[in-house]
Amino acid sequence: MNFDLAGAELKSVLNRLRRAQGQISGVIRMIEEGRDCEDVITQLAAASRALDRAGFAIIATGLQKCVADIESGRANGENGESAEQMRARLEKLFLSLA
Repeated sequence: MNFDLAGAELKSVLNRLRRAQGQISGVIRMIEEGRDCEDVITQLAAASRALDRAGFAIIATGLQKCVADIESGRANGENGESAEQMRARLEKLFLSLA
């Protein structure tokens, strides 16, 4: 399943990934400096949430495109990937983030 992120979607995902990158760098630095465990875990949880949200945004965009492709294929009489196959692939993607 190929899809492209465009405009605001791309900017939002990239911002979340950059934020997570900065937070992970911060976690590494905190561990190296011997910082408090609670502070490290708080930063790690924030990075995890940023990655999850980026992943969900990517999957949602893919889902939107897949539904449009299925509808377009039906309208054109094409017999590509079935709705059930698509559902199974998307379910697997969602579960990979759980």
